[in-house]
Amino acid sequence: MPKEFSRGQRIAEQIRRELAELIRLELKDPRVGFISLTDIELTPDYAHAKVFFTALQGAEAVPGILEGLQRAGGFLRRKLGQRIRIHTLPELHFQYDPSLEEGSRLSQLIDQTVREDEARARETDE
Repeated sequence: MPKEFSRGQRIAEQIRRELAELIRLELKDPRVGFISLTDIELTPDYAHAKVFFTALQGAEAVPGILEGLQRAGGFLRRKLGQRIRIHTLPELHFQYDPSLEEGSRLSQLIDQTVREDEARARETDE
């Protein structure tokens, strides 16, 4: 039996999709370049939404991106209200999500350790 999604999860996913499209197509701020929205956390009353994003330019670009997103928050919220009909449109709070970069860093460390272990194993076999 498939797992059901709650109304809050469905609304959060809809907000994520709509915001991603709005940022990509309608936001003209050059600081907000290539970002990916990773998650949306809604409060139970839908009054606030934490919008988690990751930057494809790297962590050094995050302060400018965050400033651009915060300045565009009202515009994005208004446009979101035109696309989604819910009783309370959440206030948007943007937050950087370093999990993708951290995952990549850990993957590189694991790969490096495996290569070093293989090199040690070859040295002891010789």
